[in-house]
Amino acid sequence: QVQLVESGGGLVQAGGSLRLSCVASGSIFSSINAMAWYRQAPGKQRELAAHITGVGSTTYADPVKGRFTISRDNAKNVVYLQMNSLKPEDTAVYYCFADIQLRSGVRRVYWGQGTQVTVSS
Repeated sequence: QVQLVESGGGLVQAGGSLRLSCVASGSIFSSINAMAWYRQAPGKQRELAAHITGVGSTTYADPVKGRFTISRDNAKNVVYLQMNSLKPEDTAVYYCFADIQLRSGVRRVYWGQGTQVTVSS
């Protein structure tokens, strides 16, 4: 079994900051390739917010560029999303994503359960 567990969501005023964390756990995977944060606002489709490769290259969606920073700690199997200068339109459920290489040789993607971020105006 592989689990992704997110934490760090909550309610914050516009202009504030939050830091999301996602820990991957399980005994059946050998390595983690790309990791990412997606978000889904009410009534909208899930969209990519930020992506980081296994070697640390990052990409960001235009709405979050310059405000969000994705990083990872490969030793701890953790991915972070530092969110600064938050806006009400950042309100969404944020989901962790991981592309994982299993010990069996199979490569699979996993999702976390989501963490709510609410930004008040």
